[in-house]
Amino acid sequence: MKHRNSDQSESLKRAIRGAGLRATPARIATLKLLHAATSPLTHAEVSNELRDLGVDKATVFRNLNDMASAGLLTRNELGDRVWRFELVTEDDGHSSTHPHFVCVDCGTVSCMNEIKLTAGSLRLSQEFGEVTEILLRGHCNECE
Repeated sequence: MKHRNSDQSESLKRAIRGAGLRATPARIATLKLLHAATSPLTHAEVSNELRDLGVDKATVFRNLNDMASAGLLTRNELGDRVWRFELVTEDDGHSSTHPHFVCVDCGTVSCMNEIKLTAGSLRLSQEFGEVTEILLRGHCNECE
């Protein structure tokens, strides 16, 4: 198990350096956390998780924004004026985006990784511009 963790750390270091940033322990820890996350995380959530490692809120904020600017993370605002961050994934060499579902009752944010625009919808949406985010709102199964 330790070997796998070491392999992941090396892979994350390479990704950070490849984006032109220094591979600091705080950045590596941030990417590990976002890699394990099942939904986008806020600055506050990342800060709470990394506090025991001695990473302060200002460093978390700077690192999240630096890594988003470098293309390692996406930064989305889902209608509540709170930035959420998640790892950029590669799908056939193109960064993949996916819709998010926000529960209007409890505020839970869920990734809808398997949902993509159809070829026809993508073509029609290009008449208006490039689609960078799809957000669905409703009542989650827990709140129904």
